[in-house]
Amino acid sequence: MTIRKLDDQFSVTGQITPQQVKAIADAGYRAIVCARPDNEEPGQPAFAEVEKAAQEAGLSIVHIPVSGPLGQGQVMRFAEAWPNLPKPVLGYCRSGARAGSLYATLG
Repeated sequence: MTIRKLDDQFSVTGQITPQQVKAIADAGYRAIVCARPDNEEPGQPAFAEVEKAAQEAGLSIVHIPVSGPLGQGQVMRFAEAWPNLPKPVLGYCRSGARAGSLYATLG
């Protein structure tokens, strides 16, 4: 897991596993945003598995899957979720790019 900090509120990384969630919490993150659709590639952990680990670690988590370009619905869902997420937030997808694109819509 390679975490890239965008600012004090948001960082991005590639795919995480349920086993990595405790380390994410220990690193000080308080919420996770998943921008990756389930079943995008073989062997990818399902969002439900990561969600369960996040809840057990006391983290907030939201799933806003993005396939291809961002759509208005995804932008709206992120804008609605953002104010209620405890900061800092870690966003992930396959590479971190889609999660970062969601965050960029706030600026």
